[in-house]
Amino acid sequence: MALILKNISTLVTCKGSYGKTKEEMKEAGIINNGYIVIDNGLIQEVGNDNGYLKYINDDSESIDCEGKTVTPGLIDCHTHVVYSGSRESELKLKLNNKSYIDILNSGGGILSTVRNTRQSTVNELIAESSKRLNTMLLHGTTTIESKSGYGLNLIDEAKILEVNKVLDKEHPIDIISTYLGAHAIPKEYKDNREKYIEEIIKEHIPYVVENDLAEYIDVFCEEGVFTVEESRAILEAGINKGLKVKLHGDEIASIGGGELAGELKATSAEHLVAISDDGIKALNQNNVIAVLLPSTSFYLMLNHYADARKMINKGVKIALSTDCNPGTSPNESLQFTMTLACYGMKLLPEEIINAVTINAACAINRENEIGSIEIGKKADLTIFNSKSLDYLIYHIGDNAVDKVIKNGKIVVRDGKLNF
Repeated sequence: MALILKNISTLVTCKGSYGKTKEEMKEAGIINNGYIVIDNGLIQEVGNDNGYLKYINDDSESIDCEGKTVTPGLIDCHTHVVYSGSRESELKLKLNNKSYIDILNSGGGILSTVRNTRQSTVNELIAESSKRLNTMLLHGTTTIESKSGYGLNLIDEAKILEVNKVLDKEHPIDIISTYLGAHAIPKEYKDNREKYIEEIIKEHIPYVVENDLAEYIDVFCEEGVFTVEESRAILEAGINKGLKVKLHGDEIASIGGGELAGELKATSAEHLVAISDDGIKALNQNNVIAVLLPSTSFYLMLNHYADARKMINKGVKIALSTDCNPGTSPNESLQFTMTLACYGMKLLPEEIINAVTINAACAINRENEIGSIEIGKKADLTIFNSKSLDYLIYHIGDNAVDKVIKNGKIVVRDGKLNF
């Protein structure tokens, strides 16, 4: 049965199955009075005016999108959605000028969430994480990347990745898994970090690969966490086992994370608030997607953001993501991230929508399947109660989603879950 979206006031196709930068970021493939025809979960035709009429029959369903903006389903390409508990107790510490690294070194931060997550069963983690996925879906997200990193031992890292697998099958949102055992040094290895790194390389990575638990490997390459040398050793071990590379880097201090991502030809480098000019050059020369996380900078009260404009001008392809996690970005809404990208990073609406669709798809190597509204791609679409893309970005503070379509099925209808 065909599903037809007709009379679309603003159809934002983001067409082109490749990462965009420089002037191309300002082109979002907008069609006025557009339509989309969907069949068997795929986009069959895209056009404007009345070209859809030939598809209307007794078996078709039509959605009138007059006054609406339709975009590709939003893609959240950097999250930590599987965890237990919350960390609101750290808010006052931040307000009293305690730094992220200070909180981590005192046993809080990531290590606090590790304690809670280790104590939780698979079913408990599924229940908690499902609620977050529901919120993401209600806000227009149809695909996410989900990292481990709150286990920091083989059993609990594998548990998180198993939860990803279950949720990918049971929930409408598609989940791409990343192994992040090198998120922090666990408390039990505080005085023997070399031993934990050896455990990651010799035990964790082989197990993850043998059990098909992740597509990517990631490391938190940051001052006070993992050095460039340690990160290189871990990531190269993953590469040797067939994992693709992502890298948390240069969030707080510029220690060479961007340069390392370029050296290893990573799929993406992420955070990058403190990236050096050499790091930006390395990303550009090696086609590494820069995944920027403005809601993290906002929550940490850094008073500045990653320099998206400089990266774009230098030819780097940028994506935007929530960094959904309990300690530095308790946020499931890419719409909020889009707001910060505009008012904090000074990005244009067209640049923002490309960064949460086609460029985000590139950050998970899915640009040939999702991220733009083109014939043959998956019918992952978000319908907003907004007359234009400009209005969507301009009007802040509410959830503008009317409907969400995933693989051709309406999974959010009139702002409510429908699956």
